[in-house]
Amino acid sequence: MKLLNTYEDHDDAKYAESLLVGQKRLASERDDTSTIYNLFGTPSWRNFHNLKMYNLEELQELLKLRNTWNETQNKKHKEIIKLLGIIAKNHELAIPPHWL
Repeated sequence: MKLLNTYEDHDDAKYAESLLVGQKRLASERDDTSTIYNLFGTPSWRNFHNLKMYNLEELQELLKLRNTWNETQNKKHKEIIKLLGIIAKNHELAIPPHWL
């Protein structure tokens, strides 16, 4: 398990935890007057998508319209894929070929 995200609100953190598939754990830590909730889980594209991270929802919508992309959409796709390349490297994931 790895740290997937951090939340300031307990309800948001509990909701996010409920979205994860596989092993998961929510841990809190206090910093003077505030509490931070760290969400640990299995790093996977499905979990990141469920948490609405890394523009995966936007990528999904872009891929539905792939045959009709304009220059702006093509540029946005390249930006998202570049970000996902970093995420893939950090979490030892492979980017699915149909996303490229």
